[in-house]
Amino acid sequence: MLKKMSMRKLMVATLTLFILMILYLMPDSLMEKKLDLTHDNVEYVYSNSLDVIYLLDSNDYVARTKINSINNSDVIAKAKDLIEGLIIGGSKSNIIPNGFRSIIPSGTTVLDISFESDTVTVNFSDELLDINEKYEEKMIEAIVYTLTSLDSVDKVIIKVNGEVLTKLPNSGKNLPSVLDKSFGINKVYDISSVHNIDSFTVYYVNSYNDNSYYVPVTKYINNDNQDKIKVIIEQLSSAPIYESNLMSFLDVSAKLLDYSLEQEVIKLNFNNAILSDVTNSNILEEVVYTISLSMNDNYGVEEVIFCVDNEEIYKSLLKDIE
Repeated sequence: MLKKMSMRKLMVATLTLFILMILYLMPDSLMEKKLDLTHDNVEYVYSNSLDVIYLLDSNDYVARTKINSINNSDVIAKAKDLIEGLIIGGSKSNIIPNGFRSIIPSGTTVLDISFESDTVTVNFSDELLDINEKYEEKMIEAIVYTLTSLDSVDKVIIKVNGEVLTKLPNSGKNLPSVLDKSFGINKVYDISSVHNIDSFTVYYVNSYNDNSYYVPVTKYINNDNQDKIKVIIEQLSSAPIYESNLMSFLDVSAKLLDYSLEQEVIKLNFNNAILSDVTNSNILEEVVYTISLSMNDNYGVEEVIFCVDNEEIYKSLLKDIE
């Protein structure tokens, strides 16, 4: 018995040494080729892509963030997938970013969804109406802003069991039958009269666990023939900002000297106070993003060109903003 065990151990040891010798003598090129086949030549295919969604943050603002969505160019498929992210306990609840939460009542389902021209129509189940009065307007804002962030979508029609929703379920406040971003978001009223009211939307910066994100605020004012573009820049450079927990990184000394707006491109010419580093002509990312998102929201531009004393410094494409 001992002799058999010794022979077996000897054979195992011999085989091990033989394998190690082969590996040692194997040409480096062959090893590199095997490594290439294992790593470099593998094609990784991801089924998901990042898309914009508007969710509630920890301060109850409807805020802009991104989640994984289906990698599909079909508007209806994208819209339905993103709505799942808006539903509390929906199929995408496990990928909602930290610091954010969904807003559509749990149990709500999409009965039907269609897309025609530039308008998405979503038919929800009755559960949509089971919303706390505090959040009913914010829910509409989140739906409208999420869906109009999709390419080719400018308008949204919300239905419940086939009927167009024309009133908020609790307050009874009237809703337009066709909604777009003019409905506003995180609304602030700074008016002294019910006459000549105008509105504009400004994006501010907020953060959660050192991760920055952007919060749009629609402000209502009495129109006294002010230039809206200049007002937006002045709002971003104002100090302090009266909205709690919201920030702007635009220096209070930054001035918009002039601008030009043609189709989907706006060129903004500032003094050098917009620069974070005069030597290298750098502009803070937060400044670029808040201005670009604000211009897109109010004027539908897709490109913002930043100039300092008529010299082009930076070009921002809205499709590239994270």
